[in-house]
Amino acid sequence: MDSGARKIIHIDMDAFYASVEQRDDAGLRGLPIAVGGGGPRGVVATCSYEARRFGVRSAMPGARARRLCPDLVFVKPRFEVYRAVSAQVREIFSRFTDIIQPLSLDEAYLDVTVNKPGMGSATQVAQAIRRMIREETGLTASAGVSYNKLIAKLASDQNKPDGICVVRPGEGAAFIAAMPVRRIHGVGPVTAKRMQALGIETGADLRARDLHFLQAHFGNMADYYYRAARGEDDRPVREREGRKSVSVEDTFFDDLVEEAALVAEIERIAVSLWTRIERAQVWGRTVVLKVKFADFRIITRSRSFSAPVRSPDLLRQAGRELLLAQLPLRMGARLLGLGVHNLESEEAGEQGEQLALSL
Repeated sequence: MDSGARKIIHIDMDAFYASVEQRDDAGLRGLPIAVGGGGPRGVVATCSYEARRFGVRSAMPGARARRLCPDLVFVKPRFEVYRAVSAQVREIFSRFTDIIQPLSLDEAYLDVTVNKPGMGSATQVAQAIRRMIREETGLTASAGVSYNKLIAKLASDQNKPDGICVVRPGEGAAFIAAMPVRRIHGVGPVTAKRMQALGIETGADLRARDLHFLQAHFGNMADYYYRAARGEDDRPVREREGRKSVSVEDTFFDDLVEEAALVAEIERIAVSLWTRIERAQVWGRTVVLKVKFADFRIITRSRSFSAPVRSPDLLRQAGRELLLAQLPLRMGARLLGLGVHNLESEEAGEQGEQLALSL
């Protein structure tokens, strides 16, 4: 890499929870497994690559996952074990740099522009980290190496599992150009479909649109998409960056009006939010509902509890009640969101509390 560029690594553990379970139980190796709950209210936290071949994915309701893969083996999560392994991995990171930004238990950004061993190549650092993770934990990790966070994160997914992808300065725009826009961080499923309708299917298509066009169709996200299409991202790696909230929201093609459709969506969003909460290992005392109407007006409603919400059922119930209190809506909803605020991490919370997905 150019000595004048930043050197950023994104490390992503491969199917982390599932890989830990397969490591610790030889009888699970080679089988399609899902960590989480297979019952009517269960949710898949993550799944093995054997299960992914059937279309099983993280945040999927357990009942649907079982329909896709009848032989799927559900394993109860052991978050105390995952936290311990995550701490092992972060200790390995710290041998190379102190500029570490964990995103969850299984992924992090590292700024190795200046690294402790004095290695001249970020690629060598990433290879050393992956080797140490394998030797010391028995698990595999994929790495993206590049000059900014956007490209590094995309690159870590390029050669999964157990792979590495290096994108050097000067190569970022071409790397993005060949990529479907749906893979670009910040382009969700609804936005990807809107882009497709406008003839934008790849990074090259996105780059061909000028800023005025993007502003007309994507508002305040236009500048981000314009720069992303050119491989530009100035965000620094932030050490121990604290979260203020965890949330999930979804925009709909057709505005939702009927109570049944609205409730179904908020419950689906609650399932996704709970998975995100578990992965981030933070819990909040305040549940917040967000509704964006057809005229783009936004309302938020919240409910606070005396203690952090540590149950998926309580989260789902709180979201449902906040929504029902707003019905009938004054006009159709084009977006629903649910989040938790006033966060505390596991380390700051009650020790030894049972953490498990609904089974």
